[in-house]
Amino acid sequence: MDINIEYELLTKEIFETLLKADGVTVNVQHNVEIQGKAFKHQIDVYWEYQIAGIIHKVAIECKNYSSNVSVAKVRDFYGVLSDIGNINGIMVSKNGFQKGAKEFAEYYGINLRELREPTENDWKGRIKTIQIKMNLVKTQVKSRKFNIDEKWVKENIELPKNGDFSYEISGMANEIWIIDRNENKIKNIHQLDNELPHNCEKEEDIQYVYKFDDGYLEVGKYGKIKLISIEYVYDVLRGEEKPIIIDGSASAKAILKDAITGEIKFFNKDGTIK
Repeated sequence: MDINIEYELLTKEIFETLLKADGVTVNVQHNVEIQGKAFKHQIDVYWEYQIAGIIHKVAIECKNYSSNVSVAKVRDFYGVLSDIGNINGIMVSKNGFQKGAKEFAEYYGINLRELREPTENDWKGRIKTIQIKMNLVKTQVKSRKFNIDEKWVKENIELPKNGDFSYEISGMANEIWIIDRNENKIKNIHQLDNELPHNCEKEEDIQYVYKFDDGYLEVGKYGKIKLISIEYVYDVLRGEEKPIIIDGSASAKAILKDAITGEIKFFNKDGTIK
């Protein structure tokens, strides 16, 4: 594909992203002909939309030049806009604009934008690289002791004649739930395992107790029984510390810079804007 067409399509994509971010749904077109008062004009990127019965039109002229755009090119674009009439103009350049071009465009209300890949200077005052130190910590449960409310059991469950009371808890850790008296789920065993403290002085045979004011367990034939606490004994396993580096330049697709004010927007490959 021709590099100038690629640049025009990039411009189209960038402004589509901007419009979407502003909540504007509009068909952005590439390479269209617009009839002016005297002539037809080829427009690189174009869109129009209607608000309160008023049509708003925008034309973009793309300049994929290796040098700054001259005032003559901006004057030519101004002539196109004047012939079409009632239209907003944006000129986009890969390598900026000459001083006279900026002065002319500012006087006649033409927007000038630089659209290109970011350089090192563009990152000044911005976070380019984020380094995160990650140390994977894992808890290894050695034992869990479920302490039931014996008084509650005697008052609420019909025990065998011999007085023996035994129950079995079975299932995956994420399937065994602590519930309240209304049978609303509080947390499951897997969640409790993951919430065990790991910033401890020792890393082996750590003891921790979860206490419940209104906690119950479902235990088969007996239904739910009141739970006082769960006593844990566990170890903390620590992996090797590894740095993770997030390079902003790798995710940045392009920057759009206002040639007059210097304001810069970063466009990432995932479609986000910064």
